[in-house]
Amino acid sequence: MFLPRETHPVSVTLNPLMTEMMLLTWGSPMVPFPGGVTLLTAQMQESWRSPQSRSLQGKLLFEVTDATVVQEGSSKYVLYAIHVIQSEIFDRTPALITRRYTDFERLHTQLRHRHGDKMEGVCFPRKKLRRNFAAETIAKRSRAFEQYLSHLHSLTELRHVPTFLEFFYLGDLRAGQVLLRDECYQEALGFFLNAHRLQEKLGCQSQHQQRAHWLFTLLALVACFQELDQLGEAQEHCDHALQDLAPSQHSLQQQQYLHPLLIPLLQANVRLSWKISKDKRQWEALLLEIQDSGVDIGNQPSLKEYLVKEVLEDGEGDPKLMVKGLVERPEDTPLPYFVHNNC
Repeated sequence: MFLPRETHPVSVTLNPLMTEMMLLTWGSPMVPFPGGVTLLTAQMQESWRSPQSRSLQGKLLFEVTDATVVQEGSSKYVLYAIHVIQSEIFDRTPALITRRYTDFERLHTQLRHRHGDKMEGVCFPRKKLRRNFAAETIAKRSRAFEQYLSHLHSLTELRHVPTFLEFFYLGDLRAGQVLLRDECYQEALGFFLNAHRLQEKLGCQSQHQQRAHWLFTLLALVACFQELDQLGEAQEHCDHALQDLAPSQHSLQQQQYLHPLLIPLLQANVRLSWKISKDKRQWEALLLEIQDSGVDIGNQPSLKEYLVKEVLEDGEGDPKLMVKGLVERPEDTPLPYFVHNNC
C-alpha cells in the first residue's frame, strides 16, 4: 500500500483552466498538481496501517491513500485519492480516482433523487463550517468516504446502478476523449486504461446499461494502442470487443440487427492481425458472410471517427439527452487545461 511522506498542510493553487479539467474528470488521477504536494499526518498514516480501519465489503476495497489541500482562487478544498482494489486476490492493477467533498455530495444527491427507496440507512458525512482542513477532520472524513463507498457497493440494489458506477469511470472516459480528439494518444491512453480497470473491478462488462461505455473504452484502447504502434495490444482489445459484438450464425441467417460498429471493428481486426502475423481467417470469413447477406461493408466510418464524435452521457440523466450514434460534442463540454500544452 502506498503511503506518502508525512508533511504539513500545504495549499496548491489551481488556475481556471485547471479547474475546468477537474470538473471534466470528477477529479481524475491524471490531473497534475504543481510539485505533487500532498497532505498526510502521522495520525492518518497510523489509521491506514490499521486493518480495522479499512472498509471491506463485498469484493472491493475502497482506500483513501492521499489527501491534498487545493487553493483555487479565494476558495480552498481537500482532494482525496482513493484506490479501488480487489480484496479477495492480490490486485496487481489497482485503479485510482481523486474526488473532493462536493463530488461525493453530488453522488449522494443523485442517488437519493433517483433511488431514494434504496438509500435508507446510507449515512453521508455532514459538512463542517470550521476546521475543514485540520488533520483530524481530514482523517475522519477519509474513513467516512471509505465506509460510504463500501456501504453503497455492499447493497445489491445500488451496486450496479449507472449513477454509482459512472461516478468512478465516466470522467476518465470524457477526459480521454478530449485528448483523443487532439491526437494526444499517450496522454489519452492513461485515462482509458484507468477507466478500463475501474469498469472491470465494478463489473460493468456484464451490465447491460453499461455496455455502450464498456465498448467505447475497448475501442478507445484499440485506437490509442494502434496510433502508438503497440499493435499486439490493439488487436487484443479488438478481440475483446468482438466477443460482445460478433453475431451468432442464427442472427446472420435471419438478417437480424448488426451493431453499426461491427464492420469497422472487423476491418480493423483483420488489418491488425495481418500486421502481427496472427490468424485472421475467422474475421475475414465473417466479413465475407456479412457482405454476402447484402450489407455494404464499404464506406464505413473508422473507429476513431466514432470515438471523437460520440457523446458520453450520464446513463440515468435526462432521456432527451441520451444520444446514440455519431453526434457532435456539446459546445459546453469543458476542455482539459493541459491538452494543448502536453501533447
